[in-house]
Amino acid sequence: MYAIRGLRRLQPVAHRMFSKKVEIKTPSEVKIKTPSEVKSYPPTIKVYTRTGDKGTSALFTGERRGKNNAVFDALGTTDELSSMLGLAIAHLESTRASSLIPRLEIIQCLLQDVGSNIATPVDSASQTKLKRTRFDAQSVHCTNLEQWIDEMSEGLPVHRSFILPSGGLAASTLHVARTICRRSERLLVPLMSDIDKETFMFINRLSDFLFVAARWTAMQQQVTEKIYVHQQGRVTEFDK
Repeated sequence: MYAIRGLRRLQPVAHRMFSKKVEIKTPSEVKIKTPSEVKSYPPTIKVYTRTGDKGTSALFTGERRGKNNAVFDALGTTDELSSMLGLAIAHLESTRASSLIPRLEIIQCLLQDVGSNIATPVDSASQTKLKRTRFDAQSVHCTNLEQWIDEMSEGLPVHRSFILPSGGLAASTLHVARTICRRSERLLVPLMSDIDKETFMFINRLSDFLFVAARWTAMQQQVTEKIYVHQQGRVTEFDK
């Protein structure tokens, strides 16, 4: 989701990747294409267009709105979230928790589809464009996340106290991604009448996944998580 102006070029690609009904798969069964396997855009397409120089940008519908519009706040935040997941992936490479990487790459692709859905408000889009940007019509993505959460939760240390963002570089990066995901969720609330309900559900569930993923990563890398300690030395009211 480099820029909204590129969404009309990028959206059909992201849509085709996940528009068909799919079965729940493990990371080892899902293959993310390498750059050499993806058809390149013609070299004549430039990154800059100058169309946003007056402070507006275009939705997938063609409508132009101010760059400070709520839609672009939400789009920018999902882009920020995907970027943070990219950083988490970099920290996970060649570690005990590297098996998480394929799942994060799938989520990055799905966030691209989320962006397409956000950029196509229901009340101003044609049926053709709404169909192209429909998110999770088969309602499988939340189910995938829930199964991943359940799977990774097995064996995690049980704490009765609040867990502080910690657990090593990769785990802490996933915690940052979780907080960005929560912000994305808050920014989507005013747009709920203009997006698919599954879009909001996915973002909501994703923050839960990222919390568990951060804890799972800390466990795999054998890094002890830090827990909240009250200023007077006790742990929490729950531990009295």
